[in-house]
Amino acid sequence: MEYLADTVAIIRHFAKTGKIGKTAKQILRDADKGEKTILISVISMTEILYLAERNRIPLDFQEVKDKLQHLDNYRIIDLDLDIVETAKTIQGLELHDRLIVATALFCDIPILTSDQLITDIGVVDVIWK
Repeated sequence: MEYLADTVAIIRHFAKTGKIGKTAKQILRDADKGEKTILISVISMTEILYLAERNRIPLDFQEVKDKLQHLDNYRIIDLDLDIVETAKTIQGLELHDRLIVATALFCDIPILTSDQLITDIGVVDVIWK
């Protein structure tokens, strides 16, 4: 099964810091073992770059990129016009979150996120707890 991990989920999982919901953590562990597939929006990668450059996360961009190159069950999903069109249907989120949610919606997969706003809008299945 495939899941989209939001930026926070990826940062916390790769940095092994911060809380991750029990169900989301198990899915990420299963992906590490090759049993599940985690998709990551290129938008999350740009957020990781930004946060790392400002020393706001305990990872750097190259570290995340290198890690992803060695994990067969993690894939980057590019932003394309279909996802942007899907984002037009989503209201109530800032742009980056809209595009990440639109990616999950377009791919018809659940999202691993602790973001209550994403949960509250109810347009995609959210897994965390």
